[in-house]
Amino acid sequence: MDKLMDNPWFIKIIALALAFLLYSSVPNSGNKLSDINVPGGQTTATITNIPVKVYYDTENLVVSGIPDTVEVTIKGPVTHVQPAKVLKNFEVYVDLTNAKVGNQTVKLHVRNLSDKLNVTLDPAYAHVSIQEKITKEFKVDAEYNNRLIQDGFAAEQPIVEPNKVRITGAKDVIDRITYVKATLDLKQPITDTISKEAHIRVLDRELNKLDVIVEPETVKVTVPIKNTSTIVPINVIQKGTPPSGVIIDSISLDSTEATIIGKEDAIKVTDHVRVEVDVSKIRDDTTLTLPIIISDGITKVSPQTVNATVKVKKTGQKTISSIPLNTRGLSDQYKLVFIDPANQIVNLSVSGPSDTVNRVSSEDFKAYIDLSNLTEGDHDVKIQIEGPPDINWNSNKSTAKITIIKNNV
Repeated sequence: MDKLMDNPWFIKIIALALAFLLYSSVPNSGNKLSDINVPGGQTTATITNIPVKVYYDTENLVVSGIPDTVEVTIKGPVTHVQPAKVLKNFEVYVDLTNAKVGNQTVKLHVRNLSDKLNVTLDPAYAHVSIQEKITKEFKVDAEYNNRLIQDGFAAEQPIVEPNKVRITGAKDVIDRITYVKATLDLKQPITDTISKEAHIRVLDRELNKLDVIVEPETVKVTVPIKNTSTIVPINVIQKGTPPSGVIIDSISLDSTEATIIGKEDAIKVTDHVRVEVDVSKIRDDTTLTLPIIISDGITKVSPQTVNATVKVKKTGQKTISSIPLNTRGLSDQYKLVFIDPANQIVNLSVSGPSDTVNRVSSEDFKAYIDLSNLTEGDHDVKIQIEGPPDINWNSNKSTAKITIIKNNV
C-alpha cells in the first residue's frame, strides 16, 4: 500500500475518481449555474494529529520542544483539498540541520502539498532547545517495598548486576540526574531471597522522570533474605513468698518453648525468655495465664502468653519430743559429761506437707553431737539433726554444753 501511495499515477487516478464523485453529486437545479457546486469550487479542511518530522544531527545533539503532532488546515480547490485530506501524503517538518546549540524559536514547514492550497499549521512555531548529547555512567540503587518482608525475616544489602549503567541525553538533563533506581515490582510477602530483572528509572531531585536513554534498560537485582527468628526455652521465675501454711509443690507450663523475632545481635545473645509467677497469694492449686517476658532488642514472641499450672501443698506443724541426743567420734581415752541438756534429750518443732508431718515420729529423727578431735575440757558443741528430706524442723537446743574427762589408767 505504501508503494502505491508513492506512485504519482495512483494519486492522479484517486484524484480523478474523487472529482467524478463530486461532479455526479451535484443536484439538478434547473440549470441555474449559480446553485451548482462545480468541481473547481473552494473548500476548507482541518486535519488533526499530523506527526512532525525533525531533521538534525542525532549523533551529537538532543532537541526538545518540538510538538509530536500538529493540526493542519488546508484551503483551496476541492479537487486538491479532498485528496490531501484523505491520503495525508504530505509532511510537516522542522529543519535543524544547521541549527546551533541553544534555545530558539523555529518555524514548522509543510511539503508535498499542492501550491494551489493555502496551508495553516497549529502550532506554526516551536520553541526548541538544542543541546549537546552526552553520555555518563551512573551507579544503580535497588528499590523495593520492604514492608512486604514478613516478621522473622530481614533483608541484607541488595546486589545489582550490573551495578552501573550508561545514560545518554541532553547535558542539562544529565546534570539533573539525582536518582538511578532499579525498581523491583513485588506484590507477594517476602520470606526468601529474591532475584529478578528490574527496569531502570532515572529521576531528578523532585522524583520527576527524566527523558534519557539508558543502557542497559534492565538489570538483575538480588535481595538476600535471612531468618531472624529462633526457638528458645521458657524459664519460670518464682516471685514472692507463699502464704503461711502453703508450699509450692510445682509450676508447669503448657508450652515450654517460644519463637522469638528481633534484631540479629539481640537474637544471638538471647538464650531464653521467661514468665514470672507471683506465689504470694496462691493458696490452692491454680492455673494462671501469664505474659512471656522478652529482653531488649526482641520485637516479637510467639506464643505471647502461656498457662502456668501451680500445684501447692498445705503445711502442717507439730512437736516431736524426747529425741535422744547421741554422740559420735569420742575417743576411748575420754568420757563425757552432759551439762546441758543434762537428760540428753531434744525436742523438735517440725513443719511441712500435712500428710508427711502427720506420719513422722521421734523414730524418724536422729540427734547427735560430733566429738571428733575434741580433747578434755568444757565445750559447746553444735547439735546436728537427721530427718526426712521433705520437711523442716527446729530444735529447742542448738548446742550442747559438755565436759570431756580423761579416763584414769
